[in-house]
Amino acid sequence: MDPSLAFTIPTDGSSRPTGLEPLLGGVLREKAVWVDESVCIGCRYCANVCPNTFLIEPDFGRSRAVRQDGDSTQHLQEAIDTCPVSCIHWVNYEQLEQLRQYLAEQQFQALGFAAPSRRRRPK
Repeated sequence: MDPSLAFTIPTDGSSRPTGLEPLLGGVLREKAVWVDESVCIGCRYCANVCPNTFLIEPDFGRSRAVRQDGDSTQHLQEAIDTCPVSCIHWVNYEQLEQLRQYLAEQQFQALGFAAPSRRRRPK
């Protein structure tokens, strides 16, 4: 990539960012990845395949997409295809806020291995 391309973008605000600027990587996905945490069983496969995109939420032990640009589309599709409960989906970016609100209204029960145990084995 030619760094001089950065100087071809107007700085006076006359053009709005499109996401295709070289400084942003040149390509934006058309869809966002989203995890329906109400269905997730916490198998952690997605976090192993795409560690820059998925995080296991510590309080409930469920997967969450924390970055949309963390891993390649091919790796994300592998995580989606191999999810045992099909809780990972491609959605429109415009839907993300509505889906986050949906999850905020849900009540979750922690999965058995969500928080690390503070109990120690006797010596």
